Amino acid sequence: MYYKIYIFALAAHGEGISGGDRIFIEFARYWSQEFPVTIFLWEEGYEMCLRQSLNISNIKYQISNMNSWTKFGFLVNYIARISEGIRIGLSLKINNPENTIIYSASEFWMDSLPAFILKIRYPKLKWTAAWYQTAPNPVRGFTEGIREKKYRLSSLLYWFIQLPIKPLINKWADLCLVNNDLEKKEFDRLNRLNKVIPVLGAVDLPRIKKFITVHPRANKIYDAVFQGRFHPQKGVLELIDIWKLVVDEKPDAKLVLIGGGPLMENVKLQITNYKLNKNIILKGYMLDGDEKYKIFSQSKIVVHPAFFDSGGMASAEAMAFGLPCVGFNLKSYIYYYPSGMEKVKAGDLRAFADKVLELLQDNNLYKRVASEALYLINYKWSWEYRARQILKAVLE
Repeated sequence: MYYKIYIFALAAHGEGISGGDRIFIEFARYWSQEFPVTIFLWEEGYEMCLRQSLNISNIKYQISNMNSWTKFGFLVNYIARISEGIRIGLSLKINNPENTIIYSASEFWMDSLPAFILKIRYPKLKWTAAWYQTAPNPVRGFTEGIREKKYRLSSLLYWFIQLPIKPLINKWADLCLVNNDLEKKEFDRLNRLNKVIPVLGAVDLPRIKKFITVHPRANKIYDAVFQGRFHPQKGVLELIDIWKLVVDEKPDAKLVLIGGGPLMENVKLQITNYKLNKNIILKGYMLDGDEKYKIFSQSKIVVHPAFFDSGGMASAEAMAFGLPCVGFNLKSYIYYYPSGMEKVKAGDLRAFADKVLELLQDNNLYKRVASEALYLINYKWSWEYRARQILKAVLE
């Protein structure tokens, strides 16, 4: 049967790319090989898609002019995008709803509300809703373990944003995509109908393998690499504390950080205060491709110190280069990283540093975990496989 696919991604913004952004972009890339795809976003989201080479003939963009609102600050722009999403939901005309798939790329209001409105207007269309992370308990904050600063205000705002959207998805969506099996219980009705599907992450394996074939050997100049948003969830400030402990034992240890975000200035200040400027290299945001892949190939291990995470795809890209990973023992990693990641007690920075040092010093342990990482990613983390798997579930 012939379908049209509409993707709402008005939440996408910034120089970097979140896990949810990565998912909708890769879904669009492969889904467009089967059906025409239209993506609704604003200027920053469109630029993000272009940076990811999503200029494909079977993909059309509906770009909302939201840049003018940025001069009034993030909050005003955020509210404007919500209003724009509602406007699109109320005005978009769909001629054949029974042959239409709507995908809301995030649980944020500017993506979920237009999809909900269209489902009310056209009950026969299929609404697939993304819910890739449940906000933490605001009292607990962004942590599953011991943590000095819990960022309770940020977690409260996140919890509040999700609060009205969850019942709408549970009652009106035809399918809900979550990050792991633990998230299924958030949607009791859909779960009873077997309509909550975990979407484990993926990486661009063909591109990575091509790079490795052309560059089979690389000098290991970095002891560890981190890739991710500089956000309270990701433990990037605690990573500086961890690396200070590593340097105390191994003074020449080098860590390279790929990414950026709201904690960038805090990270820079902490590096300076600890006098780690020669031990920690900041690379900022980096696009997929040879420059970033070169860093992975020059690194020995990948570190993923997230305190709160529903999955986490950032480390998988480095693991595709055969890098063993170190992370905290978060619940979601039972599903995402059953192997290839050495896990320590959540919040135990000393244990994290010790595991890094152990991998750097114990060649047998290093080879075993590196082999596990490579096997896991090569056989279970293909974007093409993941996109086609989900499209099949959407069409059922």
